[in-house]
Amino acid sequence: MEMRVLVVCVGMLICQFLVAFAHKGTATFYTPPYTLSACNGKKEEGVLIAAASEAMWDDKAACGRRYRVRCIGATNHDGNPCRGGSVVVKIVDFCPSGCQGTIDLSQEAFAMIADPDAGKIKIKFTQ
Repeated sequence: MEMRVLVVCVGMLICQFLVAFAHKGTATFYTPPYTLSACNGKKEEGVLIAAASEAMWDDKAACGRRYRVRCIGATNHDGNPCRGGSVVVKIVDFCPSGCQGTIDLSQEAFAMIADPDAGKIKIKFTQ
């Protein structure tokens, strides 16, 4: 019983540690078709995907990385677009210069965490 309590406590501390080191940024979304990506060309990657901004791209090293993204608020101070929860996305593309967010989510991924009518949201994300 004592070992089980210890394992649970350690697990909770690790989760708290990871949440404390989440990065903050903004997210936008893009619409299909999602093929012809900078990472995988014409390979189909599903819909829980994203394009990395210059800040995350790391000379294509971001390709294939997975990020847990959570909406934390509106960027325009117009209500709360967040739906709660988070989504895990795979980086499959590059969001070129002029990118409006830290990460450009697929429309489906964005809709899982926020109202798409918001267009752009504040986020926390961890790899």
